[in-house]
Amino acid sequence: MFTGIIEATGKIVELTQKQGDLAIRIQSPNLDMKDVKLGDSIATNGVCLTVVAKHSDGFSADLSNETISLTGFAHYKKGQTVNLEKAMQPVSRLGGHLVSGHVDGIATVESISPNARATEYWLSTDNDLMKYIPYKGSVCIDGISLTVNEVEQNRFKLTIVPHTAEQTTIAEFQVGTQVNLEVDQIARYLERLIKGAEQPSRSDISMSLLAQAGFIK
Repeated sequence: MFTGIIEATGKIVELTQKQGDLAIRIQSPNLDMKDVKLGDSIATNGVCLTVVAKHSDGFSADLSNETISLTGFAHYKKGQTVNLEKAMQPVSRLGGHLVSGHVDGIATVESISPNARATEYWLSTDNDLMKYIPYKGSVCIDGISLTVNEVEQNRFKLTIVPHTAEQTTIAEFQVGTQVNLEVDQIARYLERLIKGAEQPSRSDISMSLLAQAGFIK
């Protein structure tokens, strides 16, 4: 589990085909790896990756075809900068929102414009994901926990303050950039609960079955 508060940025230094999927190596001298063990999770542009090897300046991970098909890793190249966050510990402050690292899909940057010292970004995504993105709700963009400031049909607006731009890869976004999108988990759980409540309960237990089992005569 993550919070969407980026700890460091890194660079993809290796991205190679490996028996049908991908192996990746991330270089990040500023990410403290002392407390990271093999098998731990690190969110890489919002994608939960398992550490399969540690290096003095970063880590390596494997990417399944499922991950590649749903995220920006399908078009990432060697040399690309990525946002990094280690899995949170129970003693950590929850500075952002609950992020699983299981990306729901892709969003595309539609426009970028300044607003005083901040910068406003409009992004679009599929309609089936927009239903989970409310005004003043939370979204995770390339691993960054952000607040939605406006919603219109299949697009939403983010207002990025200078600190966030300086500490993440957002300043590198351009019109047309595709980013990883994870919607708020609470919205998904609520939808599932509501759908479950609307469906009539079903049971395979019948009176004849109870009689056969000896519970009734």
